[in-house]
Amino acid sequence: MKNVLGVILARAGSEGLPGKHLKTLLGKPVIAYTFDHALAARRMTKVVVSSDCPVIRQLGRACGFQTIDRPAMLSTGDASVQDVMLHALHEVESSGDFQAEGLVVLYGNVPVRGHGVIDRAIELLESTGCDSVRSFCPVGKWHPAWMSKLDGDRVTALEPGSIHRRQDLTPLFLHDGAVVAVSRASMLRGPANPTDPHAFFGVDRRGVQTEMGETVEIDHPRDLYWAEAVLRDLMSS
Repeated sequence: MKNVLGVILARAGSEGLPGKHLKTLLGKPVIAYTFDHALAARRMTKVVVSSDCPVIRQLGRACGFQTIDRPAMLSTGDASVQDVMLHALHEVESSGDFQAEGLVVLYGNVPVRGHGVIDRAIELLESTGCDSVRSFCPVGKWHPAWMSKLDGDRVTALEPGSIHRRQDLTPLFLHDGAVVAVSRASMLRGPANPTDPHAFFGVDRRGVQTEMGETVEIDHPRDLYWAEAVLRDLMSS
């Protein structure tokens, strides 16, 4: 895959933790870690930062990334990743000197990613010719077989059964936000399917597995403490 466009997504607003991308984590902004991950990846040809925040764009330019001023209509909590990625693709390709064969979504609020996970996703996308690749971690004890519904104080099992050992559960996985890689053709499914915000995942969807705790997203103040603990552990090992 000759040209792979990485897009770091970082809007200023957040319902859970406003300004989360600029929160300080071990002496630097949360988003700086995603910048480091992007710079360390080998398979992305070009990386841009899409944001409505001038401070974030300034930090991105200082790291050598092209920045995209995201319009207000794409900077709300209702805006889809698909639409934001299509906007970034159009902005980058409007000059006429670059055309992406693949695209990578990198969320700016993920300061902890497994080593090499970005390149692994791109390599799987290329080797299989699939539509999309996402990173997935095991759900562990948060398994649907152990979940219940509450009607007042009355408990109803979501999946009635008697499984009591974790190792007997059917393995299930959750997208952990570390990386999303899609082909150009799959990305362009978006305009043809405007009511489906996940159309860009395509039909042939693949995954790379990560470990529990390998990825940390910042969406709540307590996530900063968890990310700091994980980063300190990584630095000491």
